[in-house]
Amino acid sequence: MWIEGAKQAGVEAHPWDNLAEEPLPTSVEIEGTTVPVKWLPKPELGESGGDLRNVVFVYESAEPHLRLRWQWQARGDFGPVEHRITIENLGGQEVWLLMVDSLRLDWKVTPTQNLRNVYVEKGADSPSAEGTHLETVSDGYNWKGKSSTYAHPVKDEKREIIPAEIVCDSNGNGWYAGVEFSGRTRISLERNGTSLKSVLGLDPEPGPFKTRLGPGETFETPTVFLGAFRGGPDGAGNQLRPWVRAVLGNPVTWKDPQYPLMVNNSWGSGMQVDEPLALKMIGESKELGLEMFHVDAGWFRGVGDWYSEPKKFPHGLAFIADAAHREGLRFGIWTDWTQAALDTESGALNVRDPKVSDWLVTDLKPDWKPEDFKGQTIDIGVPEAHDWAAKEVKRIVEDYHLDMLEHDGYLVAQGCVQTDHPHGPPNRSTMRVIHDWASDFVLASNSTDVSYHAVRAYYDIYEKTRREHPGLLFEICNDGSRMVDFGSAAHGDYFSITDTYDPLSNRRAFYDTSHLLPAAMLESYVEKWPVPKPENFLYMLRSGMMGWITIMTDTTAWTPEQHEAARKAFELYKAQLRPFIRDAQMFHISARPDGVHWDGLEYWDATRGKGVVYAFRGSIPDEAGHHFILAGLQANKHYRLHFEDGSQPDHEVSGSELLGQGLSVRLWNPLSSELVFLDEVAARK
Repeated sequence: MWIEGAKQAGVEAHPWDNLAEEPLPTSVEIEGTTVPVKWLPKPELGESGGDLRNVVFVYESAEPHLRLRWQWQARGDFGPVEHRITIENLGGQEVWLLMVDSLRLDWKVTPTQNLRNVYVEKGADSPSAEGTHLETVSDGYNWKGKSSTYAHPVKDEKREIIPAEIVCDSNGNGWYAGVEFSGRTRISLERNGTSLKSVLGLDPEPGPFKTRLGPGETFETPTVFLGAFRGGPDGAGNQLRPWVRAVLGNPVTWKDPQYPLMVNNSWGSGMQVDEPLALKMIGESKELGLEMFHVDAGWFRGVGDWYSEPKKFPHGLAFIADAAHREGLRFGIWTDWTQAALDTESGALNVRDPKVSDWLVTDLKPDWKPEDFKGQTIDIGVPEAHDWAAKEVKRIVEDYHLDMLEHDGYLVAQGCVQTDHPHGPPNRSTMRVIHDWASDFVLASNSTDVSYHAVRAYYDIYEKTRREHPGLLFEICNDGSRMVDFGSAAHGDYFSITDTYDPLSNRRAFYDTSHLLPAAMLESYVEKWPVPKPENFLYMLRSGMMGWITIMTDTTAWTPEQHEAARKAFELYKAQLRPFIRDAQMFHISARPDGVHWDGLEYWDATRGKGVVYAFRGSIPDEAGHHFILAGLQANKHYRLHFEDGSQPDHEVSGSELLGQGLSVRLWNPLSSELVFLDEVAARK
């Protein structure tokens, strides 16, 4: 199956021979006793039927009575294939499964083969100094990347990654693999002699991992994808991004001609948002040409009490939504719907309520208090908590006439002290409970199992909500990029990619994340930033306009000149930039942004013969010019260049020059920018 996928990608498959065996679980635990499992193939239960796009092997064990399905599937006409393993308990006894990896690879390589591993950090908190890692995979290389439901950067520790790896040789040919799950997962890669091994799946640490499987229940390993590519990391990205759109993304969202939207967000005023401010911002949004008004935190009665504050919103949130709709805008709000606190009004999720207390991931101290918009997480892996949350999400969407729902904070548990939840109990002797900004975070032997159940519940809630409201948009924030992964991409519509919003942080986070995920799904918040010159103002805006853009500053404080410049920039985005962001190939044509030197990004749509280069000048006073080596063009074609700000006259240039010497851009002011549009010139007769 994988070899076929490689041929579809235009890559010769023969250099990559996987020697890894796929071991089936050898034992389970029943009532604390290890019980061996003997698997027998059941070819009559397979479902391939000659269809090489969906191959299923089935095995059964008589005692204990278990059924295992081992599946490879190609859902797209291009890109990677997917693999998953499911184990069903057909017997009448509860069994405990030990770690089952999603996929094990053991590629045969030659001792002289030069290999590199590319992986990308999450932009949680603030993008780090590196972000995108390009490492030499020499003999003895041993790497492990981890992802979880709440990336919590710790000083001197490795940051969490978007769960994928890209491995290529010196010619830019190779393979990539990733995990489609938002729980605690890991990817490892090690090279020893002629062996290059990789393991993908749930994170076995701190462990030992085990998960309960009751009679009639099914365990499913996180789905993983595996594909082949050529053309280096951008070649992998230009195959993976459209595959995410075609296979994982919501087709209703991608059919929306306004996607990705331009948004005005109330967080520029923090928790002070109220009805007069909201109505004022709706008017501003309409005048500027923005397309959605987003009420951020501050609208609710209290944490866990997701009803509008009557003093702030005397007519309720639906009144604000309807006002936005009358102006042709969509309406969205911020929530953290798994957070409980101390409010006692009807409908509030109160931590002192015995029912709610049983759902919490920790036992809170008597003097515990929430923060302004942070409380304590409930474990939605508990069926009763799941059902409450599903009804609450449905109520919020329908009562407030929502077009978009943002979820934030520590939404999905990844650790729990309770012993009567569906997940396994923790080892209390090794358990750690860390208090951070109102929430208690648990790291224990059962953490991966906790996250497994909670994430499946989260997916179920959003899948149901999507069926009932197919046009609803989901923003995945989680304190800015803490749950950016392919499972979230299959259940949401766009990501907040960092929790730091200055121009450099936005460009760094976009540079990193865009290696793996579609640009239209990558949201940059644009906050207030010093703009002494008009060029600095456009630099600020454009640093957030390479994907989905959300304005998070008081636009009424802009000068009339800035207001007009923004209006024109937003109109250009809708008319010309958005089609590239949605559909074009992308090339990282500079080093990762550092704010000092030049950096840039290229979109190229070969179907239309059009493209655009985002060029940003750094802070160095005497570096007024730069050459960007472009990609994706044809050397024997000519291209018309249009400089949007008029920094240079429009002119025609050959593809060979753009691919060789590069695109020349000159800007007179540091921290300024330019948009250079490319248009393929028709062949002259």
